[in-house]
Amino acid sequence: MVALTVPSRPVYGSLMHVIGSPIGPDPVADREGPFANTDLIETSLISDGGACKMTTGRVNPDFTLDTQGINGLGNVYYNLLEPALVEEALKRGEGSLGQGGALLVTTGKHTGRSPKDKFVVRTKDVEDTIWWENNTPMAPEAFDVLYADMLEHMKGKDYFVQDLFGGADPAHRLDVRVVTELAWHSQFIRTMLRRPALTELDGFVADFTIINCPTFKADAEKHGCRSETVIAMNFEKKIILIGGTEYAGENKKSVFTLLNYILPGKGVMAMHCSANHAPNNPVDTAIFFGLSGTGKTTLSADPSRILIGDDEHGWSERGTFNFEGGCYAKTINLSAEAEPEIFATTSKFGTVIENMVFNEHTKELDFEDNSLTDNMRCAYPLDYISNASETALGGHPKNIILLTCDAFGVLPPIARLTPAQAMYHFLSGFTSKTPGTEVGVVEPIPTFSTCFGAPFMPRRPEAYGNLLRDKIAKHGATCWLVNTGWTGGAYGTGSRMPIKATRNLLTAALDGSLAEVEFRKDENFGFDVPVAVAGVADILLDPRRTWNDKDAYDAQAEKLVSMFSDNFEQYVDYIDEDVKAAAIG
Repeated sequence: MVALTVPSRPVYGSLMHVIGSPIGPDPVADREGPFANTDLIETSLISDGGACKMTTGRVNPDFTLDTQGINGLGNVYYNLLEPALVEEALKRGEGSLGQGGALLVTTGKHTGRSPKDKFVVRTKDVEDTIWWENNTPMAPEAFDVLYADMLEHMKGKDYFVQDLFGGADPAHRLDVRVVTELAWHSQFIRTMLRRPALTELDGFVADFTIINCPTFKADAEKHGCRSETVIAMNFEKKIILIGGTEYAGENKKSVFTLLNYILPGKGVMAMHCSANHAPNNPVDTAIFFGLSGTGKTTLSADPSRILIGDDEHGWSERGTFNFEGGCYAKTINLSAEAEPEIFATTSKFGTVIENMVFNEHTKELDFEDNSLTDNMRCAYPLDYISNASETALGGHPKNIILLTCDAFGVLPPIARLTPAQAMYHFLSGFTSKTPGTEVGVVEPIPTFSTCFGAPFMPRRPEAYGNLLRDKIAKHGATCWLVNTGWTGGAYGTGSRMPIKATRNLLTAALDGSLAEVEFRKDENFGFDVPVAVAGVADILLDPRRTWNDKDAYDAQAEKLVSMFSDNFEQYVDYIDEDVKAAAIG
């Protein structure tokens, strides 16, 4: 083997001729931001019949793909930075260069997650702790065949490797290696997870390895899965395999699922939520639970507060911490007026623009054209938001917001919950799956997704509910249910809740002024609803008044109450009396 070490700054190459000038400040050693630096590029040329043609990048020499038993590949690129990844993606025809240097990509037939194709390998170490009713098992023997076949499929092909952290709190982070067939997937996951400093790469050893091969097609009978698409998680072998889908969100959700299993075992709450805190006051932290499409990213990116993160967090004995280093925002109907900071990221260098229609000549994005999917998205680093936290750490939550997208048009825009009601609604997880977020979802579907994140919950719901209850009891928090769904009628006749009204209500909740107004008890759901709030039309606060047909509202409300009641039967044997007393219906 001939090894060549070339001291250098990151090489921008021909891409700079396209863009015009280097992006951002000159990279410096040990910087964690989106353009975290490497002082050198290491290139090894294999000439002795070894594992690969060439390796490039910075990597722990004792922890390469070869040492993991993954060999026979083509070129392997370790921990490339954003300019190099964008250039590789363009060179390989994976996407187009958009305005400002954004990377425009499409994901083919898979434009959302494939939850029915996600499996957990049924090994002894997780047999008694996995919620098997919610997580489809795969036999260990089937996984072994799948793994062997995928490694064989990988031989001779180029791969990109990113060594990254899941979790901003060093005490609870997960070290993850992500191996991708596509350069833009490497750019995506580097954007979405926490980026190690240069020196941390030299000794990096992953806790888990994720391998993503979109061109690999699973064999349902041979591999113990459902279709050509497969996401297989093996906790014993610490490997996740993803095949048959180009949808990049599978990468980040795999890491989230891992943390959702590991952290509760350590007494740390894992949460599908966004979070922010008051300026210069991390103690005043708010968290926002909600499924995709409920407004987590939009509402937490409040310019008057500091953004901790938009999607996935932990709540430890030390407070709140973000799992990620980036945001993954829905862009359908995104506007510079309503969401200026998120809108601005769509024309910044390295932002991954996923499944958006654009003008081939000008590269101008069409934020209204949903012909590819309603689930069009952009992935950008946290520090593209001017008010993002540098540490991604906050205090114990002072306010907890449960976001729901009510397609029935029945729930008020905001309601105050008792701790028992909060536990009830957390376990219920009522919302509507919005179009595009999952394969096959083309219109809002009312659903109950426990803990506002059932697709990513490896443990039984009570494990998360009890942790949340205990932490609320220990640290105190005011809990709110916020409906960002429909008003004035159900989906199809009503309209979406005005975002301005939602923002005004949240501002009042977070600054404490909402607690001082008059409340009424909702006769259907039992929670407290404000009667009048400055800057919000009174009629919005009473959903029944927004309907022209009051009898139709009553019928819808009765239907939803019944759905809540039927759904909660599954938890009755596992909960305390105060939560039972808060049950609806």
